[in-house]
Order: sequence, then C-alpha cells, then structure tokens
Amino acid sequence: MNRIEIVAVGASLGGLLAVQTLLRGIREKLGVSMVLVQHRRADPSSVLVGLLAKYCVFPVSEPEDKAPLEKDHLYVAPSDYHLLVEEGHLALSVDPPVNYARPSIDVLFESVADAFGPAAVGVMLTNSNDDGAAGARAIKRAGGRVIVQDPETAESPVGPRAVLALTEVDAVLPIESIAEALAKLCQRVGG
Repeated sequence: MNRIEIVAVGASLGGLLAVQTLLRGIREKLGVSMVLVQHRRADPSSVLVGLLAKYCVFPVSEPEDKAPLEKDHLYVAPSDYHLLVEEGHLALSVDPPVNYARPSIDVLFESVADAFGPAAVGVMLTNSNDDGAAGARAIKRAGGRVIVQDPETAESPVGPRAVLALTEVDAVLPIESIAEALAKLCQRVGG
C-alpha cells in the first residue's frame, strides 16, 4: 500500500460545519498536504480561512498561483477560482465553471488523481449536487482511496450519493469518524 501524500476534500451546502467537524477531529499533524474546495459565492472578502483555522492543528491559507505544496498545511480554494494540484505546487484557474461551480470539486479531485495517483485520498462531504463524483472516480481509477460522508448524516446527501452511485469507495462514515480514518490511512507506510 502506498504512503498517502495528499488529502483532497470537497464540500458544498452544509460544508462549513462538516469541514470544521473534520478538522476538529484531526488532533495531530498527518504528514500530508490537504486541499479543500468548499462551494461558495464569488466574494474576495471571504473569511473562510479564518473560520477553519480555529479548528486546524496546521496552517490554513488560500494559495497564490504556483504556490509550493507543503505537508501539514490546508489549502483552501479561493473564491471564484478552480484549485488544481500539479507537480509539487498548486495552480489557480479561471476556466469556466464545472458542474455550475468554480471552484469545482471535480477539477480538484481530477488534478489530485493525475498528480498523486495511489498516494491520494479524496473525501466527499455534504454537497448539493454531483460535483466531485467524477473526480472521486478518477482518484479510485488512479489507485487512490475515497471516503464519503454517510449520506444519512449529511446536510445535503446529493453529492455523497452521487459518488456512491458512480464508484466503489473505501469507506462511508459519519462526519465524526472521518478524521480518525484519515489518521489511520496517513500513518500507513507500505511498499
């Protein structure tokens, strides 16, 4: 089993509370990079980073284009930009919305699959549309792992159900259990 290098998280409606719960459950550094797409309206004065930093044991920021990808750091997609992961760095794009969203979870997940393959984990949280389902499938096809918030516990189950309908996932968990599952995955070192 490959060592995990990156965790990509996607969320939409109800996502702020879900992401805060996930981060609160991560009690120590995981030794991986984390990237997040949270659907939100285009607003450059967003306070999302500050709201998440209160619950995170490592730094949280909105990256600049071509910022280096560092471990034990949470990168949040800036409002109205797609966030992509490339070889050793992050990229921002103003390409058209995907699934009516910019930033798009699919765009992030697909870039993570391309850049990290089996060293990637995708986490789909509450989401009001199917953005992220194709990206989760790309992560699985690249040999990575996918964790889905139990649709029964999601404020909006549409996204988690879309992932479950499109691909076989590694775990379906209530939001309170996802941090522990990530900690276990990130501790595994394989050959």
